[in-house]
Amino acid sequence: MEYYAGLDVSLRSVSICVINGEGKIAFELSVACEVDVIASTLAKVSLPITRIGFEAGTMSQPLFYGLKEQHGFDVVCMEARQVNAALSAMRNKTDKNDARGITQVLRSGCYSPVHMKSRLSHAMRTLLSSRKACLRKCIDLANEVRGLLKIYGLRLPERIKHTRFDATVRPFIEASPDLSLALVPLLDARLALLQAYQELDKRVKHAASTNAVCLRLMEIPGVGPMTALAFVAAVDDPARFKSSRTVATHFGLTPRRFQSRETENPGRISKAGDMEVRSTLYTAANAMLTHCTGRSSIKSWGMRLMRTKRRRRAVVAVARKLAIVMHRMWADDTSSCRDGLEVAA
Repeated sequence: MEYYAGLDVSLRSVSICVINGEGKIAFELSVACEVDVIASTLAKVSLPITRIGFEAGTMSQPLFYGLKEQHGFDVVCMEARQVNAALSAMRNKTDKNDARGITQVLRSGCYSPVHMKSRLSHAMRTLLSSRKACLRKCIDLANEVRGLLKIYGLRLPERIKHTRFDATVRPFIEASPDLSLALVPLLDARLALLQAYQELDKRVKHAASTNAVCLRLMEIPGVGPMTALAFVAAVDDPARFKSSRTVATHFGLTPRRFQSRETENPGRISKAGDMEVRSTLYTAANAMLTHCTGRSSIKSWGMRLMRTKRRRRAVVAVARKLAIVMHRMWADDTSSCRDGLEVAA
């Protein structure tokens, strides 16, 4: 008889539920959220477990690779929204009941498996996230200094480059003992964050320049190191998408649709999937339409859309097209020259 193990995973504990092929509970226990502890617990049950399943979350990566590669279990990570919809029908929400529901979903097969990205992909994403976090904190501290200086009647210029902010503001602050006491530490903290951001920015550009796929994607006008590296980190394996058109849907760049009988209302873009990749694709599309001086087929198509549609709709459409073209270039191992996307001389 087949047995299925469902895991309700939290940060420090895991509720385990094992059921047979008929849906009857064979084993239940709550253990620490450690790969070796979970594996040893399932081994002590002495049941031929066909598959282990859990919903996608923050601990999915170590659990998936730990149970699959180190202990040889057949592991599947299930789409969280589908599991949540199934568990919402249960009257009482507890970790034990959630583990039971996850196991029943696993047994029924009514779920979509989630692709588990490679460690290299996560390393790229971590580098990009660290760079963005430092940039955000620099902006937050700069805005805080601006707001505090307004109280003393000091209004800074509307736009100051990140690298010139300290040299512009520090003389005003050091001239006043009261301001120096409170704001010099903020400037020092911001300067340290700016230096960390500049170092991370160099590392991101170096990672993109040493990646063959990123170099190929950066041949497209408007696509820079950030967009290319974010796209490669998010897709991870181009073969997991059967059609390039589904890549745009995966990143939430396609419109929602509500259809029931005679009613059909197309909506705004779904904004599903990775928000950072969607943002970088939008930025690349906007740069292509507004800053790139050369000509390309995608830009010409986008400019025609801008004359008939609103500008934002045209940029979103170009971003959607970029996602499709970038995936096809990666999957087919082609360059933008062969696809007619190279900037015209």
